[in-house]
Amino acid sequence: MISAQELLVRRSAVRKLIMAVSAIVLAALSVAPLSAQERESEIITSQSAFVASLPNASVSTSPLSKDEVVDNLIRRNQERAQALVRSEATRVYHLTYRGLPGNRDAEMTVEATYESPATKNFRVLDQSGSKVLLNHVFKKLLEGEKEAAEPEVATRTRLDRTNYDFQLAGFELAERGGQYVLAVTPKSPSKFVYRGKVWIDAVDFAVTKIEAEPAQNPSFWTKKSEIRHEYKKIGDFWLPAKNESTSYIRLGGLATLTIEYKDYRVTDARTMQASNLSR
Repeated sequence: MISAQELLVRRSAVRKLIMAVSAIVLAALSVAPLSAQERESEIITSQSAFVASLPNASVSTSPLSKDEVVDNLIRRNQERAQALVRSEATRVYHLTYRGLPGNRDAEMTVEATYESPATKNFRVLDQSGSKVLLNHVFKKLLEGEKEAAEPEVATRTRLDRTNYDFQLAGFELAERGGQYVLAVTPKSPSKFVYRGKVWIDAVDFAVTKIEAEPAQNPSFWTKKSEIRHEYKKIGDFWLPAKNESTSYIRLGGLATLTIEYKDYRVTDARTMQASNLSR
């Protein structure tokens, strides 16, 4: 028979697990799909250390300046956002936790629907694994993404000059003609913003990849979080392909969340007009 003290200890451990693993929700939301503080000296120091850990890219080979790249990115993002009216996709969420008070896994398959300008709906198709993770992490993640899509929140987190400072970190050759690499630092603290690097397609001026960390530690229970986000081109639009968020927990655990996006269906879209890009 379990004593009252043992029961309390177990409940306390589960509560700490929920708080710790829930922090990965904020890490994932800081790079919520595009459609959408510490003191300045500390941010700059942290940003420099993070950028230094990533692969080098040559700034001298960049065809465009930082301002030209950012101008084109902002303009094209606005055009794509106005053109995309409705889309559907299937997402597979998978979360693994290794650490105290015990290892846990969970998976959820969701049908996601987006309707312009800011409506997101989710329908759970299947779920399995730890009920703690299903009820306290996945559901919170879906609720948080709906919140991130709201116009007021989206305006404060959009990848533009109002919310971020940009530095040109380099230019890398790629099959589509190359990618610009920008180092980004948020101007204001928020659970939905990040600092790190973004890769910009040199033809469409769309974000193709993000490697970053949350601008603020999502939780006391989290020592560090790392985010990797990839996009793929579907018709005229660049949409999320895969998200991987890893959080190192103070309890000694490791939580890894992956989101796979597949079966995209752009069911309604406006014709995109030719844009006058900076060259």
